[in-house]
Amino acid sequence: MRYAYPALAGLLSLAARTGADPTWPAATDEMEEIVYQLQGFKGRVFNDVITPCNNEAAGPGRVTASEWLRVGFHDMSTHNRVFGTGGLDASLQFELTNGENTGPGHNTTLKFLANYYSSQSTMADLIAAGVYASVRSCGGPMIPLRLGRKDATSSGSTGVPQPQNSAETFRQQFDRMGFSTEEMIQVTACGHTLGGVHTEEFPEIVPAGTGTNGQKPLDTTDATFDNKVVTEYISGTTQNPLVVGPAVAVNRHSDFKVFNIDGNATMNGLTSASTFRDVCKTVLQKMIDTVPSGVTLTDPIAPYAVKPVDMQLTLNSGGSSFLLTGYIRVRTTNRASGAIKNVKMTWKDRNGGCASGSCSYTATVQGAGTGFDDTFEFFPISTNIPASSGISSFTVTVNLNDGTSESYDNNGNSYPLSDAIILQKPQSCLLQSSGALTVSALVRNDITTTPSLGISYLTPRGVVRNGNPVPILSSTTVAMTKGDCIGPYTFYSASYTITGGLSYAAKLSVTAGSNSDSFNKASDLSGSCATFSGTASCTTPGSGGGGGNDPDASSTVASTVASTVAPSSSAAEPSSTSSVVKVISSSDITSSTTTVVSSTTTSSSAPTATGPARKQTVAGYTRLRCVTEGSGVRALTGASFAYDTMTLESCAANCTAAGNFAYFGTEYSRECYCGNTQAASSSEAPDSECNMLCAGDATEYCGAGNRLELYSKPGTGGTSTASAAQPTATLGRKGTVGDYVFVGCQTEATQGGRALEGKSWADDGMTLEGCAETCSGWEYFGVEYGRECYCDNTLRGGSAPAPLSDCSFTCAGTPYEYCGAGNRLELYRLASASPSSKARRSRGERGRRF
Repeated sequence: MRYAYPALAGLLSLAARTGADPTWPAATDEMEEIVYQLQGFKGRVFNDVITPCNNEAAGPGRVTASEWLRVGFHDMSTHNRVFGTGGLDASLQFELTNGENTGPGHNTTLKFLANYYSSQSTMADLIAAGVYASVRSCGGPMIPLRLGRKDATSSGSTGVPQPQNSAETFRQQFDRMGFSTEEMIQVTACGHTLGGVHTEEFPEIVPAGTGTNGQKPLDTTDATFDNKVVTEYISGTTQNPLVVGPAVAVNRHSDFKVFNIDGNATMNGLTSASTFRDVCKTVLQKMIDTVPSGVTLTDPIAPYAVKPVDMQLTLNSGGSSFLLTGYIRVRTTNRASGAIKNVKMTWKDRNGGCASGSCSYTATVQGAGTGFDDTFEFFPISTNIPASSGISSFTVTVNLNDGTSESYDNNGNSYPLSDAIILQKPQSCLLQSSGALTVSALVRNDITTTPSLGISYLTPRGVVRNGNPVPILSSTTVAMTKGDCIGPYTFYSASYTITGGLSYAAKLSVTAGSNSDSFNKASDLSGSCATFSGTASCTTPGSGGGGGNDPDASSTVASTVASTVAPSSSAAEPSSTSSVVKVISSSDITSSTTTVVSSTTTSSSAPTATGPARKQTVAGYTRLRCVTEGSGVRALTGASFAYDTMTLESCAANCTAAGNFAYFGTEYSRECYCGNTQAASSSEAPDSECNMLCAGDATEYCGAGNRLELYSKPGTGGTSTASAAQPTATLGRKGTVGDYVFVGCQTEATQGGRALEGKSWADDGMTLEGCAETCSGWEYFGVEYGRECYCDNTLRGGSAPAPLSDCSFTCAGTPYEYCGAGNRLELYRLASASPSSKARRSRGERGRRF
């Protein structure tokens, strides 16, 4: 339950770390939790794959923290200070195949960050947060983090510095970015204190077989943020492959060219460890604050001293009272352990008083969490509030064990908690396998505006090696249908089907005029909607009489309402004094019951189609159907094109000219694919899912995310290996994969090694089937972080079962399978293994921990 917040710019200041909190709720609240609320109770685990600093989550030899730091630079480095274009804007996701951003590190980093992508956490802000987190995880300075970046919707200009460039070219490139020669040297040194150079990207610099795990470090402490990259260079002992070695002969010793451009004057100034930290803090902040013109960043954020978290009202059975739940999070960084006795919450009813005579609740600590530099304690709230008087705001008192207390009133505003609109979670549900969503909400009867349901959701783009791993962020508004009146509230409901397999990541908002219950997590909803039973007579708040949302406010409701959007019959005269509001299971809901008021896609300029007819013939091709992309492969693999003037005719012409292909298909408004066969795993999809208009002609349909508008040319010999009757795939757990059966979600080992150490493999086309085949003969296989496969006959010490919800990453090679998460394995075991053959535990040690 969240509410409208003030304008983003200028909300916060660095003084908030020791002074006043920002006024809650703020537009930065989601990012504040991602960045600071890391581990322990309600931890967001944003740092999971970069802690400790030597974590090689992306594969052996790849220091993941260094790759997060590099992503920040590569995304920023196309900035043009004269034209105000480029900068840190997440355009890197569209630039992974342009030749300037080689290797898997950018892709895997963006893929991880995308797990936190939402309408309140842009990819650009997440990239900046990744720089902050990677530096801090490795012992570097605390870089001030400002927010408010906007995501690009297409690739930017080229211009990422390349190792073969001359020193003067480097100087000109950094000048174009807005960095002086001195700052160029400084930011290069600060960025190259972590990680190394890899054979896969630069075989001429690190020839095959010359590094460790295909990598040569940039200094002798490649997993520590220190100034060894400077001191070893100045002393002449450096083994930095961008200074010495094979790079010199092929003119790719780029660090030497940069460091030496001013006769080493700047590098000599960085030999002091404290100076190096201070300088890096400054130049790395400048790097992440380099944004396109027109973007205004907030002041640096800091964790709240006191923050309400997950506050939610729910109407209890009977309809006479609410259950208020949530937490008061208190920052305990500078407090002694056990210093807090309890936390008291005191609220005002909707009229600003306390009509019930009791308007406070006292809580003791339930759990503790940590960040890089902070600790927190969480105090649970669970109390009933009369629906007749409601709630409007509250204050917090922190009572200490020394007898003193501290009062928090949200900078004199009190903490707002409106009961005007309430998303009723027990009567809402989401079937994640199909994306079928039902939302029920309560609207107070003195509000006359009809509410609407806003859905912000992610859709995979499809699978291409080194292609864009960031899903499409879209938003849809759905009309809500009026239901029955319960006391001072009226039920409204709406249904929608979220396609693409990422429905659990959706955020839900119910809005009526200036009132809203916003940014609710769809993952909080169960798979079936509960029945509501109420006996409260319909009233208007404060009057006991009729209200704007009920045509017969003097009556008591007794009808049964399903939460599809079929019109209700609330005008009918009730026949009983009890009310049962029944919400059907989301498995019964189809998209045909949904009324969409508006739909927008925030990561693309292509509008959602709402009317043009489908063209049955185009330039000798005949329309077949709407189809999905393949699982781990493109549906059509012959040739591909992408441009902002895409039409069906231009795609047909492209595919004819490129090889007279039997099939062509358009996707995501601006993409064209050709082939002579359709992949077997590509299946028919409803035409309604191919709903995006062509970028170059708004009268034509050009597929959608992961959906192709497919055409074929008779007589060209093409074959479709996909069955037209094959059902569209949906995301779900697989009980069996080949000879293996599903065990569950499993943590990594805690005793120095991985849970499974017999064999490993990583690939951007990872599927459960591919991992099972790789691990054939081993007793266990597990997939992790979307793209990693591990095999063994034993589970190592400390590995333990985890909640299924922890294994939330989809597989890199298919959006319809789960492949673990950071530090979490989707675990399978040979079906033939004896049930009595318990997993043997060992204490295998390795030098680096995942």
